[in-house]
This record gives sequence, structure tokens and C-alpha cells, in this order.
Amino acid sequence: MEKLDRIFDGLLVLKFKGGDQKAMDILIKRHQKRLLSQARWYTGDAESAKDIVQDSWIKAMRKIHRLKDPNKFGSWMMTIVTRQSVDVLKKEQKELGRKKEIGRSGVPGATETKSDQRKQLLLKLKLAIEELKTDHQMVLRLFYLQEYSLREISEILKISPGTVKSRLYHAREKLKTVLK
Repeated sequence: MEKLDRIFDGLLVLKFKGGDQKAMDILIKRHQKRLLSQARWYTGDAESAKDIVQDSWIKAMRKIHRLKDPNKFGSWMMTIVTRQSVDVLKKEQKELGRKKEIGRSGVPGATETKSDQRKQLLLKLKLAIEELKTDHQMVLRLFYLQEYSLREISEILKISPGTVKSRLYHAREKLKTVLK
């Protein structure tokens, strides 16, 4: 996200805090697609993603007074959506575990589907990413989720392109070992 976009978001946040409901409508229009994409990436399901993002907007409106830097609204919202998505995956993982127990006890219809397997793998990946250093998490998210180029990431984080490459490499290597 460019600097001017962040500043514009910051102004909208301040207007919303001042009681201007239209400012939140504009923020939603500006970020909805990106947030839906993030939630869908975690859940693999468009309907779940819509629910997650809607819940995230509600949470954001209630807690926006805690946002210290209004210019960081976009990343703050992305964090809320990511955490909500992981919470949903964890809840589904627990339910899957219960289904497996029921399946072992002889109750029919409790077999693991491809969707369950995908969600289980995604949850494992998300948890592995959360275990990485913050620097590595940021580079992974900017590169794979936000689809910034190495040069753009180096500008955003104010580090050299070589450092970006190094962090990407080390993050991927760490994920390989954790996921084996």
C-alpha cells in the first residue's frame, strides 16, 4: 500500500472516530476485496471468508479507538482478519478431531474429506508461519499474500533487496523443516 493511501486511510479513521459514518463506508470499500482474499486464502471457502471479514469489521469498529497510528489502518485490519481466520481454522480443527473420534467409535459419516485435509494443512502452515520471526513473517506476507515485488518490499521495509531475498529464503527453509 502506498504512502498516500495510508495517509488517506488515516484521515478516514480520524473522521470515523469523530462520528462520520461515511468515512467507515469508504474504508470498507477500499479494503473489502483485499480482506476477503486474505480470509479466503486461510479458509479456502468464500462463504466463511465473508463471515470472517464481516466479524472483523464489527470488531474493528468497536476497537478503532485503540488504533494508535491511524495511518496503519490497513495493516491493522489485515491483522484482525488473519487472527479471525486462524481462530476459525482452530475451531474447525477441534471439530474435525471430534469427528475423527466419533468415526473411530463406529459412527458412520465421520470420514475426513479433501476439504478437511486442506483445512488441516492450511492450519498447520498458518501456525508454522506464526512461529517464524516477525521479520520473516512480514516478508512472506508481503511477497506471497500482497504480491509485492522484492524491490517494493525493500522500499516498504527500508531494507536492501538482498536482505529481502535472504529473509524469504530463510523463512521458506524454516517452513520446510517445520512442515516435514
